[in-house]
Amino acid sequence: MKEDTILGFSVLNRAEQIKKLQDGKFDLAIIGGGVTGAGIALDAASRGLKVCLVEKNDFASGTSNKSTKLIHGGLRYLKQFEIGLVRESGSERAIVHKLAPHLVIPEKMLLPLVEGGTYGKMMTSIGLQVYDFLADVKGDDRRKMLDKAETIEKEPLLNESVVLGGGLYAEYRTDDARLTIEILKKAALYGATIINYCEMESFDYDENHKIKGLNCKDGNTGEELKIKARNYVSAAGPWVDTLRTKDQSMNNKHLHLTKGVHIVFPYEKLPVNQPLYFDVPDGRMIFAIPRGRATYVGTTDTNYSGSLDRVVATEDDANYILNAINDTFPDVRLTIGDIESNWAGLRPLIHEEDKDPSELSRKDELFVSDSGLISIAGGKLTGYRRMADRVIEAVLKTMEKKHTSNLMKSDTAKIALVSPSLADSKDVSKYQKELELRLKEMGVADTYHAWYLCTTYGKQAEIILDKSKTFKNEDALERIIRAELWFCIHHEMTNTLTDFFVRRTGRLYFDIPSVKKYANIILDDCVMYLNWNDVYANNEKEKLEVLIKDATTYYAKEFV
Repeated sequence: MKEDTILGFSVLNRAEQIKKLQDGKFDLAIIGGGVTGAGIALDAASRGLKVCLVEKNDFASGTSNKSTKLIHGGLRYLKQFEIGLVRESGSERAIVHKLAPHLVIPEKMLLPLVEGGTYGKMMTSIGLQVYDFLADVKGDDRRKMLDKAETIEKEPLLNESVVLGGGLYAEYRTDDARLTIEILKKAALYGATIINYCEMESFDYDENHKIKGLNCKDGNTGEELKIKARNYVSAAGPWVDTLRTKDQSMNNKHLHLTKGVHIVFPYEKLPVNQPLYFDVPDGRMIFAIPRGRATYVGTTDTNYSGSLDRVVATEDDANYILNAINDTFPDVRLTIGDIESNWAGLRPLIHEEDKDPSELSRKDELFVSDSGLISIAGGKLTGYRRMADRVIEAVLKTMEKKHTSNLMKSDTAKIALVSPSLADSKDVSKYQKELELRLKEMGVADTYHAWYLCTTYGKQAEIILDKSKTFKNEDALERIIRAELWFCIHHEMTNTLTDFFVRRTGRLYFDIPSVKKYANIILDDCVMYLNWNDVYANNEKEKLEVLIKDATTYYAKEFV
């Protein structure tokens, strides 16, 4: 592994990356740059395989940026008797936390027990004990049962007239897009050739109808290119069946897409003390999670047949969540006008007859076609490492021994995702305090921006703060956001305004006022770094405006 090759993970080196894609013969070509594809790339590259990955949009621009942003075991899967899924997800939480403790943050989740709710006291006590056992939870993180008074003390906003008690248990909050980016950066360190905005348009076949190449198109230049590999994996999320159709390998197994919507409030509008997992009148349960300056709530779970490329929240989605909030926290009296932003994403689940969306299994499944295409669908953010391992094991079975004899075993459980790394939660807290002091010296008095930099970039924040000194803006926050953009262009393959404001920083969802405030400053720097002309710059600005509209609008119906 070459530690300096992270500098190669830059849009400024795009021409070099394109040349590598065209000139090389890879052991494995991966289609799809979400967390699943990223995990596969890191697993394969760290074993010693020659790997490339192409993504038609930006990395994590689909499902991997639209989850509930939890690395969790899935308590509700116990109710569906998916013991294996709970065990695997539970054990993975602690592993991924160690790999990136600033990104995967332990939280105590409060489960209020209410009259007529999903879980009774006995069921909750037993369920959380089983959950702790399967997830190998230890020490203070083990579940704790609360009586009514203790539950209300934990969360005074709850409806005291219906609360019976509660349960407190361990989960982990994350930033799904940032996690995906860090996995991809680490895969690049191990030699993987990775590029976004490069669409796989068609497969190239030999005389036996085996895939011998991918016909791709560079979204930035329109240039056509061919990629050759020994093996091909589709980790395209909601587009998996689109690729299987191109490959003429569809069968009776197919995707069942469901939509999940989350809505975001300024924290003062919904000032919950900790994350909660609470009942909805229709029998489902949803989360309310404080995060920095905001609280987000979700998710919905509805069948979806609209556009894959523009998934939006509807009035029905917003009202469903608002009704659930106001039923659980009656004093907040939230309306649609209180919502600051939203996101809507798709879950690519495996179809099962006669099952409601919430009943569908979150297990992943491999589809192997006669042409050699290996597709993976289903699964959860939490299980990205295990999914990657299963995919690579399937790939290795197809390879000749001469190509596999020198490969190493998977070691991704020990590969820290960010360098320099933080050791654990205590180290993260200590570093955040250091950032608070440093920012205070720069004239930033609040604690939010230290939290934001720490939980977004980890110790890479040092690079950003050092770079901020080179800018002359009087406002320290202007200097910092310009340094963030510089970092994301030079180290994180940022191509567009939306890459930066949505996937690299999460500002569109969790700090939308800052998007509107700094959009022109960031646009000017993008023009400078990326040599945009006026037409290109205006086009990028319009794309950002569309996303701002979608994040703040509740449509009558979905796009088709």
